[in-house]
Amino acid sequence: MAPARERVQIGANVRAALAARQPVVALESSVFVQGLPSPQREEAAREVLTAIRAAGATPAITAVLGGIPWVGLEDDQLQQLQSAVGVRKAAWRDLAASIAVGQTAATTVSAALALASAVGLNVLATGGIGGVHRRIDTASPSLDVSADLFALTRFPMIVVCSGAKNLLDLPSTWELLESLSIPVVGWQTDRFPAFYVSDAGLPVSCRVDTLAEVSALWTAHRRFAGSGLLLVQPCPEEAAIPAPECERWLEQAEREAHQSGQQGAARTPFVLRRLAELSGGRTLLANRVLLQANARLAAQLAAEIMAPWPAASPESPL
Repeated sequence: MAPARERVQIGANVRAALAARQPVVALESSVFVQGLPSPQREEAAREVLTAIRAAGATPAITAVLGGIPWVGLEDDQLQQLQSAVGVRKAAWRDLAASIAVGQTAATTVSAALALASAVGLNVLATGGIGGVHRRIDTASPSLDVSADLFALTRFPMIVVCSGAKNLLDLPSTWELLESLSIPVVGWQTDRFPAFYVSDAGLPVSCRVDTLAEVSALWTAHRRFAGSGLLLVQPCPEEAAIPAPECERWLEQAEREAHQSGQQGAARTPFVLRRLAELSGGRTLLANRVLLQANARLAAQLAAEIMAPWPAASPESPL
């Protein structure tokens, strides 16, 4: 019997890991389909999967294949997704439509959170989350806000990332995260990173220096909130790009995007592509390096969360 389209299918490796109570790390698939050009996207996928497995966890790439939602694509399924023509970029709102009409879609962070949370996963790794986009008309507020932020209020998972993408309005993104009560936790840092840039000029809501601290924080957070949590770490120093240099490229890329009429889901891939060209490939390298670092940390964290945690005493206030 064919699987019901609305049911999330779990890959064999992920199913086995869950049954054995072994750590699993969820992944979006859009970064490996629309986020990077070929062959960098194929190489980045191999690097991320290898980093997670080397740390003792099982990777779980999310996607919709022919209308069937999946958590845990096998290698051949990922290759088919990367080589397919006309793959939709699906955010949280797009999942139902993709499933209902039998589409193949790569998931953004918000859609990946929805699918991974449905099968009980706790940790997702990505490069940088979406947020509030920069204003085209500075006289009016931007209503172009990524679904990633609102999905974090709905799906209780830890998202390991290098902050928010630096093409965003970062102060507004930071303020909205605060308004939505999403903890922004710095991994061995007091500063909020911005994708390729190590310091966005903004603080984090708290800092942690050990995996045990993250696990304790997550346990306490889950008792008082139903939302997710951001664990942010800067792009590794050897690949990070100085903020002034990156801002010059970004201003040019944004100007070209506006002039060519790029809107909606097409705008971010256009800007990222131009950043890669203007930087001579440095942004692509930084993207791959930070993806690996975040995947490795997410795998280590997933293993820590799976470890037994001492029960609270009757006198404990938590």
